[in-house]
Amino acid sequence: MDQLIEKIQESVADIRKHTDFTTDIGIILGTGLGSIADRIEEQASVSYEEITHFPLSTVEFHAGRLIFGRLSGKKVIAMQGRFHVYEGYSMQQVAYPVRVLKALGVKTLIVSNASGGLNPELDVSDIVLITDHINLLGGNPLIGKNHDELGNRFPDMYNCYNTDLAELAKRCAREGEIGLKNGVYIAVTGPNLETAAEYRFLRTIGGDVVGMSTVPEVIAARHQGTKVLGFSIVTDMGLPDEMKPVSVEEIIKNAGKAEPDLTRLIEAVVAEL
Repeated sequence: MDQLIEKIQESVADIRKHTDFTTDIGIILGTGLGSIADRIEEQASVSYEEITHFPLSTVEFHAGRLIFGRLSGKKVIAMQGRFHVYEGYSMQQVAYPVRVLKALGVKTLIVSNASGGLNPELDVSDIVLITDHINLLGGNPLIGKNHDELGNRFPDMYNCYNTDLAELAKRCAREGEIGLKNGVYIAVTGPNLETAAEYRFLRTIGGDVVGMSTVPEVIAARHQGTKVLGFSIVTDMGLPDEMKPVSVEEIIKNAGKAEPDLTRLIEAVVAEL
């Protein structure tokens, strides 16, 4: 049996010791956004530590558990906490939970993250609908043996961030009077923030926001045919000529300011799925 497929089956078996919950909607809650979990009518939860082959979150503000329950009346599975390359994990390990989510039935994945703003038309605590990405992580979760059971060897990235889901999000934002910008997300390894010269470069190549996550998960999702809707909260601005010190505490605080609106938006989108 293929090693990755076997690992996925073992992870699912561990989860099934706790719940037989199945749904086609998955949510990944990023930095400062984990309290969306409080809006889920929880039916079960499983700590990452209890799931064989799951990485463990080493970031203190990532809770590290799978939540099974209802949001806006719909069944969802939420990852409260994700993994990053800067923690020492490979791209394959970072993307692994997305593989498990598919095995649990997930067909639509909503991802969220915190980011630095590159586009001067953005502001702190803006919510950005991710329309595309640029991968500067120096790797790819699909490197190595292809797993034909999951997807083809050379998946295209066409409609990587599903346009139908994006239009739904825009409509929900308008109806809820929630500010929503569009932007291209650039992924870098971190964990340091960028220099002024790097911010200038990232803006020049087409980025609107920059962060340290999401892209490995989205690539794996695209490979296996999972539809993706992505949101990014601008937590600080990376404008080269207006640089100032920024702390993790400030980043989390700014994410928290936008969290109520993003929560409402995600709830509205889920209600329509």
